[in-house]
Amino acid sequence: MNGSGQQWNASFYDSKIGFVSRLGRGVIDWLAPAAGERILDLGCGTGDLAHEIASLGAECKGIDSSRDMIEQARSKYPMLSFDTADGHTFRLQEKFDAVFSNAALHWMKRPEQVIESVGLALRQGGRFVAEFGGSGNVGRIRHAIAEVLGALGIDAEERNPWYFPTIGEYSFLLEQQGFEVRSMELFDRPTELPDGELGMEHWLRTFAGMFFSGLTEDEKQEAYRQCCALLRAELFNGQYWTADYRRLRFAAVLK
Repeated sequence: MNGSGQQWNASFYDSKIGFVSRLGRGVIDWLAPAAGERILDLGCGTGDLAHEIASLGAECKGIDSSRDMIEQARSKYPMLSFDTADGHTFRLQEKFDAVFSNAALHWMKRPEQVIESVGLALRQGGRFVAEFGGSGNVGRIRHAIAEVLGALGIDAEERNPWYFPTIGEYSFLLEQQGFEVRSMELFDRPTELPDGELGMEHWLRTFAGMFFSGLTEDEKQEAYRQCCALLRAELFNGQYWTADYRRLRFAAVLK
């Protein structure tokens, strides 16, 4: 899903973090895939949204940097094409009518390279439609992680695996590489996490693993506990946790 070095457990992802694909369905509406179009799903994860795009009549190919994710996608959807590739540097022989991406671009910290690769994959007039974490995304969670790691003498920012741009920042990068931005919005999307009391710990294990690298399993468990304690008053309602998501969604066309 990324080029950040984050490690993924595809089975855990499917069973515990399925909301990522579910919430990505709205981005497919912006994509508006047409029958017969060739579409690339960049950071396809375990393939659910590539499958949905293909079910609308398009020919969809998925790429992801996680071999585990790609193996899971191939197992689930053997009729589709999935390959392992780095989102920053991928090169494909064929040209696509559109590149689609959901919840993946924020793992790619060299956005200029990503946009260049997308442009090379598109035909002239092709679409780039995506949603990912925008400026301020998981701000409360990031603050809690920084506080817990700071007490251990670890600078959380040095381990930050994410790229959360503003509208202005990402629009500028797209326009610099020949895209015309047709629509872009930044919006709050508080997201209910599954598994009740364990929801935030599962989120931290799945999405914030880079911050806690080098700690023993017991130290990680204690760090997660402390993060949850700091966040509990704001993000836990007694039944489930809510992640303070902010999303950047856009549609652009290659001129």
